[in-house]
Amino acid sequence: MKVHRLFTQFARWAARKAGHPLTFFSAVAIIVLWAFAGPFFGWSDTWQLIINTGTTIVTFLMVFLIQHTQNTDTEAVHLKLDELIRSLGEARNSLMSLEDLSDDQLDKLKGEFDRRAEAARRKH
Repeated sequence: MKVHRLFTQFARWAARKAGHPLTFFSAVAIIVLWAFAGPFFGWSDTWQLIINTGTTIVTFLMVFLIQHTQNTDTEAVHLKLDELIRSLGEARNSLMSLEDLSDDQLDKLKGEFDRRAEAARRKH
């Protein structure tokens, strides 16, 4: 699993760098430079292809990096919430695996919580 660990480390690093203001301003600078280069290339198809190809490649790769980091973060949040649920004596431990329920089951459970919330509002 060394490859997975290396990819996770790289994905976290890339996500931090991608979310940095300097990265955003660098991307803006690239777009401005590309736009200023338009007249030198006669607004040609090649000139347009350069930015289209570059942005497509970056977007394609970032989707996988962001999805990986989001999956990792979501899993960590689930584990933390599971630990909180487990630590509460009166909590229903069956709620620790809600992410495994079907949409219909989740809708049913949401309806139950909505009814409980409404009853609590009426009580106060």
